[in-house]
Amino acid sequence: MAKGVSAEDKRKRVLEIFHESKDVYQLKDIEKLAPKLKGVVAQSVKDVVQALVDDGLVQCEKIGSSNYYWSFPSQAAKAKRTRLDALTAEVEQLQARHDALVQDLDAARSVREETDERTDLLTRLADEQQREAQLTAELDQYRDSDPESHKLMLQQADVCRDAANRWTDNIFTMQSFCSNNFNLDPAEFRKQFEISEDFDHLE
Repeated sequence: MAKGVSAEDKRKRVLEIFHESKDVYQLKDIEKLAPKLKGVVAQSVKDVVQALVDDGLVQCEKIGSSNYYWSFPSQAAKAKRTRLDALTAEVEQLQARHDALVQDLDAARSVREETDERTDLLTRLADEQQREAQLTAELDQYRDSDPESHKLMLQQADVCRDAANRWTDNIFTMQSFCSNNFNLDPAEFRKQFEISEDFDHLE
């Protein structure tokens, strides 16, 4: 297939083979069809199909000594909704941890000598903010899903974006706090916690 095509594009193309034909295949059949119908090189088909199976988008059943694969559009929509529910639950958990961390940070600010505790909290904040950003990116991938859940997914993406921006505000607040109270240069703060130069709010 053409150089530069992403793994996600390969997944979509292979999944289209199942959805357009609504048929059951062995792996060798997909390896023959994918290059001819979708431009996916045969050598990558096995890994792509396995990834789709792992994500619940393609079903696999062993009959005798052979594995058979199939996927219907309704199954894909159900799998996406299930994944969306899982992401939503994880976002809610992250938001709960966010509230707890903010409380801990407020307490740490009131006791200036507990620098180790503040450093630990800053590290946890950075980790949680990174996870929020990852969730936001994954939720954005579901924007092209079936119309039934499209509106809900957009709403959830907005929730994740707002949560990520709240984390960003907290990071900037702690950067300012450390700069004002411990003479820690903002550039050194970003370097210490591996925060990129272009780190900013999500639009």
